[in-house]
Amino acid sequence: MELRQVRYLVAVAEELNFSRAAKRLLIAGPSLSQQIKALERDLGVRLFDRDRRSVSLTPAGAALLPYARDLVERSDDLKRRAVRLSESDPVRLGYVTWLPADLPTRTAAAVRLLLDVWTGPSHTQADRVADGSLDLAVCWVRTEDVKRRGLHARTIGAHWLYAVAADTDTGEIPARDTVILVDDDTTSWSSWNAYAEELARGTGARVVGISDGGITGPAFFDHVRRSSRPVIYAPMGHSTPLPRDLVRRPVVTPEIYWTWLLVWRANEDRPAVLAAVDALCEGVGDIGIHSSDAWVPEGTDTGARHHR
Repeated sequence: MELRQVRYLVAVAEELNFSRAAKRLLIAGPSLSQQIKALERDLGVRLFDRDRRSVSLTPAGAALLPYARDLVERSDDLKRRAVRLSESDPVRLGYVTWLPADLPTRTAAAVRLLLDVWTGPSHTQADRVADGSLDLAVCWVRTEDVKRRGLHARTIGAHWLYAVAADTDTGEIPARDTVILVDDDTTSWSSWNAYAEELARGTGARVVGISDGGITGPAFFDHVRRSSRPVIYAPMGHSTPLPRDLVRRPVVTPEIYWTWLLVWRANEDRPAVLAAVDALCEGVGDIGIHSSDAWVPEGTDTGARHHR
């Protein structure tokens, strides 16, 4: 069975006349008749009752017609999408460390997505969207900074943050009994520092200043070993295994979340970019930040919504 034969079936069913259907399809009448017979052989059922005066669908033909129409519509939609993709410029997407696991599936049918290979801090990626170096970015930005940069933002992911301790106790720990680090290097850690300070105000966690980049990596683990309290671990370091002398402790009352935002320019009007926004925001589902015991930064968009 070929798709063109399915298209012939729909045309004959709608015209109930082989001559008119052939003209509509721009093929010869005898060729159309032969193709319908070949389709009937392949399917093993007769699709039409026909004589010299009339053509009518058989019960089998009538039952299969909706599925045939659906196949034709899907094929036409596929072609339209392919044309849009071929004619559109790629959409440039930047990120920090996290992207949706199903990113290719979500966006493949909507846009040509060009993933930027240069990863950077959240505030840097947001600045690049604002100045046009990127079309979209997945990062964390404060609500006031989203507006100041002339951006729109939607939450599309979240990390439940935990604490790391130089201990054998792996039990839950209240947020107020933890430490959160802020670094003097605002070029690299501006967004994390802003998040940390807001978290401390909201939960009672203790802020500790450092100047060695130890928000992640080996330097972070050294800070944990010297700390009398468990230390909140930034999501940017979660891909690094914990050393054997350290343990992970769940943080509760409240559970704390780092949210990942999709950001784009507020005045964006290019169809390809807006299609990418739709594809990335739709179907996000529950990302864990809606419970009564969840803490997220003030003003966080807690539901990914359609951008329009």
